[in-house]
Amino acid sequence: MFYCCGITEQGVKERNEDAVLINDTVLTEGMIEKEVRKPFIAAVCDGVSGEKSGDIASKMCLAELAKQEFSSKFNFTQALTRIHKQLKHYGLFHRNASNMQTTLCGFAVDENQNMYCINVGDSRLYRFRSSGLKQLSRDQSLVQMLYDQGKITYEEKRKHVHRNIIMPVLGNMTAKPTIDVITLDEELEYGDVYLICSDGLSDYIVKSEIEEILSMPMSMPRRLEELVKRSLSKGCRDNISIVAATYMPSETMET
Repeated sequence: MFYCCGITEQGVKERNEDAVLINDTVLTEGMIEKEVRKPFIAAVCDGVSGEKSGDIASKMCLAELAKQEFSSKFNFTQALTRIHKQLKHYGLFHRNASNMQTTLCGFAVDENQNMYCINVGDSRLYRFRSSGLKQLSRDQSLVQMLYDQGKITYEEKRKHVHRNIIMPVLGNMTAKPTIDVITLDEELEYGDVYLICSDGLSDYIVKSEIEEILSMPMSMPRRLEELVKRSLSKGCRDNISIVAATYMPSETMET
């Protein structure tokens, strides 16, 4: 069993273009807590603010993903390609939503307890274990490409003027997105936290700060609220969305 908690915060922006998914529930404001059993999907979408109707794109993407019958036989690439085409089609026939786009980052566990990281864009999946944080997804961004090529340092990557330039994402009218699906080759340990977040968190809070807050002796909702508060205090100008999925193999939920 997993205890899942999600939060999405508009912040200083005019509207919230983020959305979160826990199993079959899509959230576009506030917080949600759920106990879920395998198989399930949890995800965060971040609508592209440089285009029209990022809020529609993120919500529609997760609503369509929530309808899928997920199992070990599920093909994420095919399903997300269909959703990509649905977003494109909606944008073609709704002037106010022309070229609407969204990132997607997800964590899924099938009935055999196989785990998957699904990513399009620069939202992120981390694993928090024994007070240490490890990024499991790979950013699809210009600065990540420059970093991989050794042209910029990690610190330059964090503060680069072009850090918000990302590769084609879901709904893009002119280019097909790359859908990264990774089977996580690791064993679950009691208390593991799989944390999905939009760049409203990861662009403003460093790894050590996330580790510090997730290690605090308080409930997961309060920890997520503290992450949001810390990001806003660091000058976040974006929406902030986070989902934390905590592995609880016993029937007793602990937070």
